[in-house]
Amino acid sequence: MATAALSFKNRYGRLDRLLHRVAFATTWAQRGTADIEERLFRKELAAVELGPPVLITGLPRAGTTILLEILAGSSTFASHTYRDMPFVLCPLLWNRLSKPFQRQGAPRERAHGDGIQLSADSPEAFEEVLWQRFWPQHYRGSTIVTWPRCDEAEFLEFFRSHMRKIVTLRARDKPTATRYVSKNNLNVARIPAVLDACSDATVLVPFREPVQHAVSLLRQHERFLAMHTEDAFAKRYMADIGHFDFGANLKPINFGGWMNGRSIQEAHELGFWLDYWIATYQHVQKNAANDRLHLICFEALGAALDLKQLADCLGLLEPDSLQAGAKRLRPAKMHEVDQAGLNPSQVAKATDLYEQMRRESIL
Repeated sequence: MATAALSFKNRYGRLDRLLHRVAFATTWAQRGTADIEERLFRKELAAVELGPPVLITGLPRAGTTILLEILAGSSTFASHTYRDMPFVLCPLLWNRLSKPFQRQGAPRERAHGDGIQLSADSPEAFEEVLWQRFWPQHYRGSTIVTWPRCDEAEFLEFFRSHMRKIVTLRARDKPTATRYVSKNNLNVARIPAVLDACSDATVLVPFREPVQHAVSLLRQHERFLAMHTEDAFAKRYMADIGHFDFGANLKPINFGGWMNGRSIQEAHELGFWLDYWIATYQHVQKNAANDRLHLICFEALGAALDLKQLADCLGLLEPDSLQAGAKRLRPAKMHEVDQAGLNPSQVAKATDLYEQMRRESIL
């Protein structure tokens, strides 16, 4: 646990932390700066033909990161990278200002301790910063409230413009990139509203065997609790970028009121995470009939020999365009789990839902 906090400290020195604080203390000003940015780069932005976006979402620890890396590593997609931090809302202007100071660094294992290596150019999940600025009321309590709708005109205009900016920025090094892709676990709280608001978007929802998934979520929660206790900046950083999945920042999404009458302290128990799994994927399953929402089984993804079916689902013209990324896939590890503290009826309920989703998944 201490190693994770030390790694975070090593990655973000004093100047990085100061810059982060300034950036996230001025996000409302950045909204105005984003309009100026749009005028400054209007010719470059106008030259980009923006294709339909792909939004990867669902509970963490189910393959959302590897899916993002596979798509962002292809010739078609553009995503946020660590270089967009900390002025996430005006990425083109920040890139111009920071470019003289940018440096290459050796990849490091991310704070999750799961072997995934990250560098400044790795894709990352920063999209939630936009949602926090426009919908702050959803985050004020101990849980996150779902979005019945998100079609506010000002937000949709800003979101669409932001997607274009990210594609424009990445297209400087990858001219064939025309489609925005994001990994945003909290977008699952906006299904089906985000599909209604973004009429050309495709949503990918990875899911995992429920008990194995619950164990992984519990382990990460405990890991991040320790890290947040040791390093207050790590806690602030995660909250600022909208990562409320684990640790001292944990804010579960209150699907159907499943958290009513419950305490966050229950997150130390495996059964809490299994209940969260059920609430999340019941919500997803209610909307699985939408032809722009696609389920992806974590275990099948890890065992996949090719990703042609995924490429077809996303309308990619070259069926082999994801094959380079597919080489990174590994079979899912199964761990021994002591289920003595779990409610057998809840395990059966989760297993039935998992099997139903497997039958409907594209992988």
